[in-house]
Amino acid sequence: MGRLFLVSLEGNFYSCKHCQTHFALADDIISKSFQCRHGKAYLFDKVVNVTIGEKEERNLITGVHTVVDIFCVACGSIVGWKYESACEKSQQYKEGKFILERFKVLGPDGSLYMEAQEPNAAGSDVDDV
Repeated sequence: MGRLFLVSLEGNFYSCKHCQTHFALADDIISKSFQCRHGKAYLFDKVVNVTIGEKEERNLITGVHTVVDIFCVACGSIVGWKYESACEKSQQYKEGKFILERFKVLGPDGSLYMEAQEPNAAGSDVDDV
């Protein structure tokens, strides 16, 4: 295996809760109103230091989307997903954007997010399980 190249971010950023690898700038958040299995999730325009998994279709609250899971490039932890495509025209703004699950990352101040007991999923994306 070769040498790992990591992008270092300056300013307020979100990072891996396991290894503190930088992921995204707080300024690149598009929305904080998303939900996932573990509670809050944030939609980002740009994310760094991640690898992607296989494409798959998921039935989310806002419709069927083609997504790929994203993993920390340093430790391999799953941290969210990337929207590849959306079936609904009204949801196509998400294409090419990234979701970071707040439970799986450290906030800009180094804080952890604790899992919500029963996330309120109204109007946001949650995997149907």
